Amino acid sequence: MISERIQNLSPSATLAMSQKSAELKAAGIDVINMSVGEPDFHTPRFIKEAAKKAIDDNFSTYSPVPGYLSLRKAICEKLLRDNHLEYTPEQIVVGNGAKQELCNTILALVNPGDEVIIPTPAWVSYVEMVKLAEGKSVLVPAGLDTDFKVTAAQIRDAITDKTKLLLLNSPCNPTGSVYNKEELEDIAAVLRDYPDIMVMSDEIYEHINFVDEVYSIARCPGMKERTVIINGVSKAYAMTGWRAGFMAAPLPVAKACTKLQGQYTSGASSISQKAAEAAYLGPQDCVEEMRQAFERRRDLIVELASQIPGWKVNKPQGAFYLFPDVSYYIGSSCGKYSINSSADYVMFLLAEAHVACVDGDAFCAPGYMRLSYATSDDNIKEAIRRIKDASLKLKK
Repeated sequence: MISERIQNLSPSATLAMSQKSAELKAAGIDVINMSVGEPDFHTPRFIKEAAKKAIDDNFSTYSPVPGYLSLRKAICEKLLRDNHLEYTPEQIVVGNGAKQELCNTILALVNPGDEVIIPTPAWVSYVEMVKLAEGKSVLVPAGLDTDFKVTAAQIRDAITDKTKLLLLNSPCNPTGSVYNKEELEDIAAVLRDYPDIMVMSDEIYEHINFVDEVYSIARCPGMKERTVIINGVSKAYAMTGWRAGFMAAPLPVAKACTKLQGQYTSGASSISQKAAEAAYLGPQDCVEEMRQAFERRRDLIVELASQIPGWKVNKPQGAFYLFPDVSYYIGSSCGKYSINSSADYVMFLLAEAHVACVDGDAFCAPGYMRLSYATSDDNIKEAIRRIKDASLKLKK
């Protein structure tokens, strides 16, 4: 009865683990949820006030499919201010979160059999979106030794005559890795030899960074005309539930995605759009305050996680995730638990430590796991203490 298209899709591992955590909490178990990629801050007051005003001003009708012109102009101002990139409102499409605009872009560009290069570890939905478009994901792996960043040479080696799209994510979910200007210029130099390959640059974590600047590949010579930037308000402004994201794209891509969006969701929530407009045009000190909190938490979790026997940990440069190599525990056991994979280890920690994490296999990186430190300092300290104590029970 269900189409093969849907049967072939995998459920989101991050959402599944978050659901398991919620079920255990509902049963009275004290679970620390480090599986969800969601800031634990509240949306800043001035943004909420803008949404309330939008309701009072009767912004309660359908919005234009690509978004209100005022919001698209605000996004253009943001891109010029923050990214030094000039766009027109016609090149902006607003959707129901950055996730929709990622999927819109893939569906608009990828034909059946086309190849999409995806550096891994990679966010859980990229491969599934390519699958939905009937394309083929070409995974290019990177490990802890390179801070989970692929090289330009690896990208060149992955290119074939079927390559249609390169998907970049910086700062990266799940690793927190950030590609610097020189690394992106090296990748751009490779792509200049292949003018038909498009780039989708997922920059949703750009403001949660611990480096001097997050550079967009669209700033490299010749790349803006073939790059689709994906971004939104969810992470930087603690607005995950508002569902407001955007793409900035070459005009033909923006028009194609508007056509697609017009057939299956139409415009994003009118109230969320007015809130997003306020976020981009209002004071930005709230963004920096949250960034500083995440940097402090990054330093805390790296220090504590480095003390867990067998874990290999790097120091992420952005986002709010730690992605340790936990393969040391594969082959160990404790009572009824046998750890034959990182997935087994994650489930052991949920059962014995009551800490919810996500298996690295969901990010195309078995042997690793992802912990979100978008939670309080006390939760981080307690979660790592529990994980350490439970791990010490495992014997080879």
